[in-house]
Amino acid sequence: MVADLHLHSQYSDGTYTAAELAEEARKHGLKLIALTDHDTVEGCESVGAECRSRGLEFIPGVELTAEFAGDELHLLGYFVDMRRPELLAELAKYQLVRQNRVREMVARLNKMSIPLTADAVFALANCRSPGRPHVGRALVKAGVCTNLDQAFERFLKKHRPAWVPKFKMSAEAGIALIHRAGGLAVMAHPGLNHCDEAIPGMVAAGLDGIECFHSKHSKATSAFYLEVAECHGLLVTGGSDCHGMSKGKPTMGQVRLPYAYIEKLYARVAEISKSAVKGPEAERSA
Repeated sequence: MVADLHLHSQYSDGTYTAAELAEEARKHGLKLIALTDHDTVEGCESVGAECRSRGLEFIPGVELTAEFAGDELHLLGYFVDMRRPELLAELAKYQLVRQNRVREMVARLNKMSIPLTADAVFALANCRSPGRPHVGRALVKAGVCTNLDQAFERFLKKHRPAWVPKFKMSAEAGIALIHRAGGLAVMAHPGLNHCDEAIPGMVAAGLDGIECFHSKHSKATSAFYLEVAECHGLLVTGGSDCHGMSKGKPTMGQVRLPYAYIEKLYARVAEISKSAVKGPEAERSA
């Protein structure tokens, strides 16, 4: 009984369709998965249906890019109401930010006499939440680069000629948005963001959990964040951050979160539901 709570699909910068994602999860013996595409819940309904058809449990989720005290970090929202109008309206704003960022990257490439169009990137992405990987894939498709790594190294990494900074919401605003959508807010892959000093402030802002297990966390890193979670009373999550084939070998199966952690997530959601019945001023947790 294991789970993977950090997966991406074609609805953002992954390569798997809904059916492929669910089927890969089944092949890896997972009991439950969560879809956490960037700035969109567009794929949650279809991935959820594919999971149910295979006897898998599913948690709708989303990944938001945020910042706290100037440090970039990512927030995972779990159990969000994927039909909540406020959530969809806010995500639409960040999807537009993503689309405009793609246009600016393409404009910078054009200044280097690279004849790429934004429309070509959008057609390749075929989703509402395009990003740098789609620009990279378009460069490969156009024959400008031989692979995605080369596209990032030559043009798209930070401080490279076509890199464009991404607008980030505050971590406090991201946590509040997830909460208003009925979800749990979790700090993603803290070992990659190097902003541990932000954790106490985020806990004060309502952070619910921390992603202790990740495909790029060492055993020592996971152990460290398990101690952090215990110290701050945070829920523990984990996931592979699988993007399908877009970043080389798929990482699904590398992280197998024990179901005992999932039960604690369900218990917290149940507590929130009981508090909501008592009124909007009720506390989110016991």
